[in-house]
Amino acid sequence: MKIAVHGASGFTGGLVVAELARRGVPAVLVGRSRERLRETAGTEVRVATLDDPDALAAAFADCAAVVNTAGPFTRWGGPVLRAALAARVHYVDTSGEQGQIHDVLATAGPDAERAGVTVVPALADDGGPGDLIAALTAARVAPGREILVADLRAPGAASRGTARSMASIVARGPLEYADGGWRPDDGGHDPVVLPGERVEVASFPLPGVATVPRHVPAARVRAAMRADVVKLFGSFDPGAAELAPAVLDEATRRAGRWFMLARATGDGGTATGTVTGPDPYGLTAVIAVEGALRLARGEARPGALTPAQAFEPAGFLDALVPHGVAWRVE
Repeated sequence: MKIAVHGASGFTGGLVVAELARRGVPAVLVGRSRERLRETAGTEVRVATLDDPDALAAAFADCAAVVNTAGPFTRWGGPVLRAALAARVHYVDTSGEQGQIHDVLATAGPDAERAGVTVVPALADDGGPGDLIAALTAARVAPGREILVADLRAPGAASRGTARSMASIVARGPLEYADGGWRPDDGGHDPVVLPGERVEVASFPLPGVATVPRHVPAARVRAAMRADVVKLFGSFDPGAAELAPAVLDEATRRAGRWFMLARATGDGGTATGTVTGPDPYGLTAVIAVEGALRLARGEARPGALTPAQAFEPAGFLDALVPHGVAWRVE
């Protein structure tokens, strides 16, 4: 079994390749530059550009799954997804871009079903755990009236790829789900109260608004992020994004910590779920690889699915615990 990694010469792509190597899974490195791909530890290199769909599909053809790590996904994700479908291989990506994730889930299902493969976007440290913990939290109070998915990580270093994606999604603006459909978020959130801390939050286009309403029958789903981080990401216009470092050193990576919260209100009262872990970029690689391998083993039905639709939520989160992740619902 081989797993293709598109964007393997990039920061996140290199971490995905390293995680595959740690698990003893052969990686096929796919990108536009043979020289850059050869700088990444791997056994097989295939050159294919986004404007050559036949070559891209051929690069994926004998692989069990594709992990797409090359963002901004709003700009560059479409050709990779279409090539994976043409090659009839499973697809996951590490996108955190709400609008792109919404579009993939809304449109890719019929083609994925015809190809007999599964498409799961948003397998990163925010979208994956956020969707999984929201499913588990909402189940405690079903039927739910309102769900909040919040990213409560403290400000930290961001790579150039993250900065580019943030510039892309901030320009599009946040959505909320209400009245049976998606619409622009009207803003305004109460602070999130945690043990010993009162966190000011603001609306932000997190993946959860695109994913959670597809499997949780809530009247309203909203997303928020720590207000000071929203301010930081709002400063990433396309020019400023290019000034961010392409790669974060290991010490900087490991100093970071991500924290996703889901709060569900329903007829059964209110439930809160949290999931947190170290090294946001390293854990993104772990999450994406875990998802790709589960698809390769046939653990999900064909179609375009959210993480919680594709995988049993508690089992997936438990698989992350050896990597320093902790989760709970109360």
